[in-house]
Amino acid sequence: MLRDVENHSLPRAAAFFDLDKTVIAKSSTLTFSKSFYQGGLINRRAALRTAYAQFVFLAGGLDHDQMERMREYLSALCRGWNVRQVKEIVAETLHDLIDPIIYDEAASLIEEHHTAGRDVVIVSTSGAEVVEPIGELLGADRVVATRLVVGEDGCFTGEVEYYAYGPTKAEAIRELAASEGYDLDRSFAYSDSATDVPMLQAVGHPYAVNPDRALRREAVSRGWPVLEFRKPVRLKQRLPSLHAPRPAVVAAAALGAAAATAGLVWYASKRRGATV
Repeated sequence: MLRDVENHSLPRAAAFFDLDKTVIAKSSTLTFSKSFYQGGLINRRAALRTAYAQFVFLAGGLDHDQMERMREYLSALCRGWNVRQVKEIVAETLHDLIDPIIYDEAASLIEEHHTAGRDVVIVSTSGAEVVEPIGELLGADRVVATRLVVGEDGCFTGEVEYYAYGPTKAEAIRELAASEGYDLDRSFAYSDSATDVPMLQAVGHPYAVNPDRALRREAVSRGWPVLEFRKPVRLKQRLPSLHAPRPAVVAAAALGAAAATAGLVWYASKRRGATV
């Protein structure tokens, strides 16, 4: 594990973490599907199909083309969703749903980076309605996430303002490095997906965590370390210091957890030849 401590005479460094299947064992958005159903955001059929979508995600994730189709679908689907309602549902169920699926190994890494004097940044394609409170639970210093435009009525307009995916994650990291004074050559990044290769390339210490096949091949060819996280453990059972939230500074926020859930439901239904 990490033993070095930051030399304060040098520029600061940071540790950038993807979220799903890197820090937590499941999809952050799909994990809330039952809560969204109970809150009236998705119907019974959609709630049932999220179980299949979760299986698809855990089995192999989504490739670039599938993610692009999902993004286009989401931008139309989430139009009219009330942002405040989504945030309330996430806040009410966050600890019960997310705490048990945080990888013990990831929590330890977060603690070690903080002990070494590095900032911890969660960088996720999911929306900030989910990512920001999870970041606070983990003690992250900053959060980068997708956001949609919110209208004056407090609902999503269906327009995408920022999509935290692929190369845009790397761009966000570089912007943070410029604004916060991070030395990327001395910084770390962790992800499970080949779509995050640009983010991993942006730092001096990239790690593939529970990598998909494409990322595993990339890691082997580039000599990147491969980590296997397998032990979800409740934070308050093994890491009281992490359980106390640190202020999360949102660098990019807000896609809408409900919309992302519905989008993966749509993808799962397409695989089954059905329509939600």
